[in-house]
Amino acid sequence: MAAISIQIDDDVQSRFDEFCTSIGLSVSGAFNLFAKTVVREQKLPFDITDTPNAQLLKAFKEAEAISRNPSSKGYTDIDQMITDILNVSDSEPEYQV
Repeated sequence: MAAISIQIDDDVQSRFDEFCTSIGLSVSGAFNLFAKTVVREQKLPFDITDTPNAQLLKAFKEAEAISRNPSSKGYTDIDQMITDILNVSDSEPEYQV
């Protein structure tokens, strides 16, 4: 049998372990059940929605505002972009959406 190692947030791991114990299933058993279901059905056993959360919506609006701002700097050189990002001072204003 193969072993799989995953990284998971400590709080999520603790709560997941508590849940599994409450239904009489080990964490390993739960992941085996998940993997077997995915293989059998060839899909995840739950829906993943593409509905963005509030933070992502705010980021979308900010990106749109930046793209429409004629004074926004564009880049064709990734190294220059990274240099500029690393050199941005805290005093520069953020874009308001």
